[in-house]
Amino acid sequence: MCPAPVPQHKERGFIIPIGGGEDKEKDMLIHRRFVDLSGGSNSDIIVVPTASQLEETGPNYNEIFRELGAGQVEFLPINSREDCDNPSYVEMLDRATGIFMTGGNQLRLSTILGGTLVAQLIRRCNAAGVPVAGTSAGASIMSEHMVVGGDSDSSPSGSGVNLAPGLGLTNAVIIDQHFTQRNRLGRLLSASSYNPFLIGLGIDEDTAAFIGPDNVFEVIGSGTVTVVNASDMTYSSMSSAGPDDPLSLLGLKIDILGQGCRYDLANRLAYPPEGNAEGVCNLPPGPT
Repeated sequence: MCPAPVPQHKERGFIIPIGGGEDKEKDMLIHRRFVDLSGGSNSDIIVVPTASQLEETGPNYNEIFRELGAGQVEFLPINSREDCDNPSYVEMLDRATGIFMTGGNQLRLSTILGGTLVAQLIRRCNAAGVPVAGTSAGASIMSEHMVVGGDSDSSPSGSGVNLAPGLGLTNAVIIDQHFTQRNRLGRLLSASSYNPFLIGLGIDEDTAAFIGPDNVFEVIGSGTVTVVNASDMTYSSMSSAGPDDPLSLLGLKIDILGQGCRYDLANRLAYPPEGNAEGVCNLPPGPT
């Protein structure tokens, strides 16, 4: 599934996968940047707490965004596919300037939203310039191929990851979250080995990749984003590996990006933070 087409004279909105566990009390850098991109005091932010089954999740995020100066914040209490046809929810999304998907269970999120009018509207809103952020499960579902399970604390293997269709806001990456905290490098490598076209993004807790319309992302937060680039892989044993067989993957490139580092997804190039680019040429401008 390709991302929704960008309307004429429009620019795609930011896609903001967050690794979960984001700071909600101190500097709140990730949420603050999201509110700014959504319009600040003029923003109309819609929270989608469907992945979570906790009643307080939607109201809690409403409070966070209001505290950061958002103009208007509401949440969609979507708990069934039938809810996705609610005309008032459609109207709310139509006027949204920012959309935030919470954490929880990504399969709950995909099985309820997948193929519905709400899912189509989220895709169209992003194509028309609305930033879409998601944390944990809300981050995983952003890509065309979604990680829904797999082995942690293990080497990549023939059955090291389970995939399902996501929302398809981007088809350039595959996203895993709580990355360093749950030692998920093995399952991200397994995912990347299925198709080396995909760039693997392993996002730590309290960390986000702010992917701009130019397909350059900046890292914001206290952790790192691990980028797996398999495009120049010279050999993979995935096609012949049994379910429990460890994989041989030769020629992979891995970059580890901290706060302020940037990555050009189109050209597969990593850049240090602006102002620390000694010896590096032709840096693209950072996102605004």
